[in-house]
Amino acid sequence: MALSLNIREAQLADWDRIWPFFSDIVRAGDSYPYSPDMSKEEGFQQWMVMPQFTYVAEQSGEVVATYYIKPNQASLGVHVSNCGYIVSPSYRGGGIASQLCVHSQSIAIKLGYKAMQFNLVVASNSAAVHLWNKLGFETVGRLLKAFDHQKLGFVDALVMYKWLQD
Repeated sequence: MALSLNIREAQLADWDRIWPFFSDIVRAGDSYPYSPDMSKEEGFQQWMVMPQFTYVAEQSGEVVATYYIKPNQASLGVHVSNCGYIVSPSYRGGGIASQLCVHSQSIAIKLGYKAMQFNLVVASNSAAVHLWNKLGFETVGRLLKAFDHQKLGFVDALVMYKWLQD
């Protein structure tokens, strides 16, 4: 059974509630290309400032997950969105990532995007690959040894894509 979430646009003050689980995931070095020793300020710039919008998911008032949405490319590629998702490790397995992805697709359509692309899905992250496939994303490319996994060394990364229009 999926948790009941309140998904809303993040406020700058939410960063202090995001940072503890964000930093744990980044430090693990197994799913995001950010430096494992990224500072709180660098994380803030990457997650809260650079994207077009950032959202948080709350459960019983606690921030348990977050995602951003932004254009994948500029100019003639601006119709394709890009998102990144992070779920607190203590809340994984409850359908939160799925809810975030569905929410982000709805937001993308409202913002005028026609597609969504994930540029660097770590191939060894089988849970993410399975979920994105389940939600209609196709693997459109494989980047050989493109991710320097902190435990496995160089592993492949996938480019995954979904057209959002009928």
